Amino acid sequence: MDKNDLNIIKKSTLFTGLSEEELQEALSALRARKKEYDKDELLLMAGDLTDDFGMVLSGSVLIESNDVWGNRTIINHTGAGDYYAEAFSLLPKETLYVDVRAGEPTTVALFDMSKLKNLQTDPPAWTIRVLHNLLSISIHKNMVLTKRSFHTSPKSARGRVMAYLNSVALKMHRTEFDIPFDRQHMADYLNLDRTALSKELSRMRDDGLISYHKNHFRILNTDTMDSV
Repeated sequence: MDKNDLNIIKKSTLFTGLSEEELQEALSALRARKKEYDKDELLLMAGDLTDDFGMVLSGSVLIESNDVWGNRTIINHTGAGDYYAEAFSLLPKETLYVDVRAGEPTTVALFDMSKLKNLQTDPPAWTIRVLHNLLSISIHKNMVLTKRSFHTSPKSARGRVMAYLNSVALKMHRTEFDIPFDRQHMADYLNLDRTALSKELSRMRDDGLISYHKNHFRILNTDTMDSV
């Protein structure tokens, strides 16, 4: 890894609270290494076992559920500084039930969690801090998944789009923003047909609720969005 990668890792949630000496010890014990992926390349597949926990250094990763009939649901989008496979890397013999795919050219840092699954008595201080940080990451990830359930619970396409855009506006504290999805990915995330989504977005624009260009959105009628 280069100096820039190490600076990103040092500032990450995973290693918060570690001294420089503890950080170097942790990176060595966790066999920290960098790997690059092309757009649409699989990082992990459903059914895999993994000891590796990933942090996105650049690009983005999609967490997907793909069934045998070819239906895809995007469960989460993981951008730079975020993590994936944290729970599976710590659970022995727990196979993944999702695919992890690069949403664009992506670079990740991988950490081997094997040593954290077999701690001896009186472990190094950094291990306790890293496990504590992993708990915080896992709690945050559960909150993200809970939010998705609110986005997909409305029965209508408009209700789902409004619920999603409303949550992004609340997170960003503004009514004009970019979303991390292209149109197909947005449809997959909201469990909608792409054509149905595109038609509904056009109707919402015609009704004066939103304006948009590609993945850039502006909410025009905040009273309506607040009622979602």
